[in-house]
Amino acid sequence: MGSEFDAEPLALAMRAAGRTLCLPVVLERDAPMIFRRWSPGDPLEPDAAGCPAPLPLAEVVDPDLILTPLLAFDEFGGRLGQGGGYYDRTFAARSSALRIGLAYAGQRVPRLPMESHDVRLHGVLTEVGYTAARKV
Repeated sequence: MGSEFDAEPLALAMRAAGRTLCLPVVLERDAPMIFRRWSPGDPLEPDAAGCPAPLPLAEVVDPDLILTPLLAFDEFGGRLGQGGGYYDRTFAARSSALRIGLAYAGQRVPRLPMESHDVRLHGVLTEVGYTAARKV
């Protein structure tokens, strides 16, 4: 959305490699998101947050990897999102999933303030490569 990193080329490569893809769906504004199976070209409709999401008939899946857009990130796994808290609630509910941010290298900042409800990323993938989050 907007100026967020375009994940479509990565999605196409993952699909070509045989990976199952899914997209997040906001059903309720104050609840964790669910994930529905998705393939490039499948129809989408706005979810409760107004974001394009797979239709309700798509299978609900439990991802082992969650790729998340962001507006800014730091080397410690801090992430600044759009401000709705959707990903933090979802990360807290799915603590075993690998959490990787998708960003442009220029979105890196020295340090982001973290609040008690913020969940750190395991790393960030940019156009120049992957960087694992440093321990705090």
